[in-house]
Amino acid sequence: MPQRNHSVLTEFILTGFPGLHQEYYGLVSAVLFFVYLVTLIANATVIFLIATNRSLHKPMYYIILNLSVCDILFSTTTLPKIISRYWFRSGSISITACFIQMYFVHYLGSVNSFILFQMALDRYLAICHPLRYSHILTKSNILILSITGWIIAKACPLMIVIRAYPLPYCASNTITHCYCDHIGITVLACTDRTPYAIPALVFAMVVLLCPLAFIIFSYCSILIAVYKIANVQGRLKSLSTCSTQLIIISLYYLPRCFVYLASNVGITFSVDVRIVIIMLYGLAPPMINPLIYCLRAKDMRESLLKQFFRRIVPEKAQVAAISNSLKTSP
Repeated sequence: MPQRNHSVLTEFILTGFPGLHQEYYGLVSAVLFFVYLVTLIANATVIFLIATNRSLHKPMYYIILNLSVCDILFSTTTLPKIISRYWFRSGSISITACFIQMYFVHYLGSVNSFILFQMALDRYLAICHPLRYSHILTKSNILILSITGWIIAKACPLMIVIRAYPLPYCASNTITHCYCDHIGITVLACTDRTPYAIPALVFAMVVLLCPLAFIIFSYCSILIAVYKIANVQGRLKSLSTCSTQLIIISLYYLPRCFVYLASNVGITFSVDVRIVIIMLYGLAPPMINPLIYCLRAKDMRESLLKQFFRRIVPEKAQVAAISNSLKTSP
């Protein structure tokens, strides 16, 4: 049978959660909208706090600033379309829009991985090489590292999109996922996808495993350095400075590693369970990360409370002034 070019198809259909009954569409869309709204507000608050408080103009918080920007962009790339899928029963997405979404999904995932590498580097230098920390991780160096990460991360996602776009898509146009990604799209091609899947797999492994290898090395080095501290309180204090980053890194890597390892040891999931797991590890961290910063990071917590009371106290003073004026008026 002759292969038809993918231009015959004008759109793809995102199934979302395939086994979900229609009576739950409203509830699911409301939950997803709530997650998106909380993600936007929480991360925007973090960006505002770091931008307006000079006490937070430190390398660690510049890294957190990058992560908040990345989290907002990733949620904005993925959530609005799946919300409309259940809210307005609109699951269709044009081919061009689908490939654009695919690019940003993989691009922002790569940026996120690089930011977590910077987090581990920050704690490694702070604890294992404290005397050199302020000389190595200066504001300018963090800026260079951040810009480099955002630029370098563009290459591989762009390559896999350029290679996948010309494929002949003459089979089904239904993507069994909540958003467009490389596997979800290329399995619909009516040609052998091996030459396209292998480079994408290598790219995913490099992006995930290279930062993860350094993260494991850095935290092993940190544990060794902390073990050498004679004072128990000193050990606890050193470990507490790593807790915020370690929780964030764990939220990103542990679910992904679990899914990959489970598939390799023969543990299989239904399509619905697989999609739920992917959505959880893709969308839960952007919502939870700001809460971790504000609860665990002392400087961030103090800045948040200062902003809160700065707005509450003037309002109380204004109410008191109005009340006094009413009392003194004839």
